[in-house]
Amino acid sequence: MPRRPALGSRLTLSQRRTIMGYIFIGPFILGVIFWVLIPALVALYLTFHSWNLISAPRFVGFANIEALFRDPLLPQSLKATFVYSFVSVPLGLIFSFFLALLINVRIPGIAIFRTIFYLPSIVPAVANALLWSWMFNTEFGLLNVFIRGLGGSKIPWLQDPGWAIPALVVLSLWGVGGSMIIFLAGLQGIPDIYYEAAEIDGAGRWAKMRYITLPMMSPIFFFNLVIGFINSFQAFTLVYLITDGGPQNSTLFLVLYIYRSAFTSLKMGYAATLSWLLFFILMVLSFIVFKYIGSRVYYENPGD
Repeated sequence: MPRRPALGSRLTLSQRRTIMGYIFIGPFILGVIFWVLIPALVALYLTFHSWNLISAPRFVGFANIEALFRDPLLPQSLKATFVYSFVSVPLGLIFSFFLALLINVRIPGIAIFRTIFYLPSIVPAVANALLWSWMFNTEFGLLNVFIRGLGGSKIPWLQDPGWAIPALVVLSLWGVGGSMIIFLAGLQGIPDIYYEAAEIDGAGRWAKMRYITLPMMSPIFFFNLVIGFINSFQAFTLVYLITDGGPQNSTLFLVLYIYRSAFTSLKMGYAATLSWLLFFILMVLSFIVFKYIGSRVYYENPGD
């Protein structure tokens, strides 16, 4: 009796590559299904239900959506989130780009400085919270010691609603190492021939920055801008550990409010509704950024 060929020998090279491709992307697909798609569908289901984690979910129709318009804390939460995002993200872009320019040099020991500038972005959140809670301390915090040394008066960073968000913006600049590395990669990807040609034409440092560096870096700025807004609108851990939404709900960011609604007030249906509100805000914001800023991004080889 003739022996049947193995399955692998009956498949073409293209089919085998396709199968191997699906095997490699399988964990990612499963992760999206179980950690993104299914939770999103559950949140959509809970949007039309009332559930306190104990009793069975009860259908309430559009009651959770109507509650959004009667919630006195929601406007404050949205205001805090928008103010923080629209201040911290542009400042973070400028600061991280400035740091990338500083370390984009070829001198002995520059790798040490690159490591030092990047390290704060990988410090655990709890350690960051403890460090900056001490830094912002009104009586003996390092920032107020420095301010008093210059003749100024102490600032109640975490006790005054007017200073709480500026304090968190300062804290956000502490973790720009990730954006800095992306900017550095972009700077090192600009061909030297452009700068050499500009120097032949008599261009100075600022002219090269304006007409070469900034246009060539615009895709990197655009990428960091989009990621920055998405991350800032989802700020939670450090805010929860340092201010817990205070003082007077001045730092009650939307994600923190979702957490409170779900696990403090046990309003899972309303928390799911707030989650979908956050999704639509990010979707609209991303659309605006792509439409009005993405069209101005310069790509060196748009047809490739």
